[in-house]
Amino acid sequence: MSEPRVITARRDQVGECPVWDGDAQALYWVDINGRQIHRLDWATGVQQSWDTPQRVGCIALSARGGIVAAMETGVYAVALREPPLLQLACLAPITHPRPNMRFNDGRCDAAGRFWLSTMCMDMTPPSAVGAWMCLDENGLRATSLDGLITPNGLAFSPDGKTLYFSDSHPSVQTVWACDVDPVSGMPGRPRVFVDMAPLPGRPDGAAVDAGGHYWICANDAGLVHRFDPAGRLLASVPVPVPKPSMCAFGGPRLDTLLVTSIRPATGATDLCGAVFALDVGVRGLPEPRFSRFAAAPLSR
Repeated sequence: MSEPRVITARRDQVGECPVWDGDAQALYWVDINGRQIHRLDWATGVQQSWDTPQRVGCIALSARGGIVAAMETGVYAVALREPPLLQLACLAPITHPRPNMRFNDGRCDAAGRFWLSTMCMDMTPPSAVGAWMCLDENGLRATSLDGLITPNGLAFSPDGKTLYFSDSHPSVQTVWACDVDPVSGMPGRPRVFVDMAPLPGRPDGAAVDAGGHYWICANDAGLVHRFDPAGRLLASVPVPVPKPSMCAFGGPRLDTLLVTSIRPATGATDLCGAVFALDVGVRGLPEPRFSRFAAAPLSR
């Protein structure tokens, strides 16, 4: 396993949601508080950035080209032109149950549905009003996975039959797994996969490799934990920043672990907010594209 190497020149405030585009050999990710979407060309190392009108919690590749982005007021199809130009089309608006909420973690399943979570931005006091939602051709719908403070850690097993998710809040620090209905895509009853309270770091963003192992960023501990499908800890991989936020597999052979990070309000180093690449010796899974569009998306 190689030492982590920095692959970005700029530093994000809240780097999140790395997504590898195998067709274009490019990495996309977001800076939530910086209100930006980034793209890194793997061959040239050229980074492009686009300012967004709202915070973007998570993104997914689109089967129609471009990306799909979960912003504060809804989910949008995003066409990225020559920076700083972009075009938005609303796929699904959202009315949050209370003010000061936004989307957080998310990714597509193998059937092309976009799974995404909501959370309160103000954590004082913490509010368990966060939930997982799913976007498909029938619109944005709630799931049974609710009552969460900071929902995170979404990933799917290689066969698509198991969904993993976490709650990053310090009072919870749990990762769950649940079965997924193969037709509707809806989740069954969650079961505890890992109690991370005894381990260093809080559970943040995650990915699953081709062997079915679950990798999750340990925020505040500068680690990425790797668990086997039974929830046993196999390894804890260090990264040179305290707050790794989400990981994904990418690179030409899908054997590079890509890790975004957060720049803390105090005690930040020069590396905080960078994106890191680690050659971890195992391969990941291709990132699915969102393909479950309604007949006519809403224009903006």
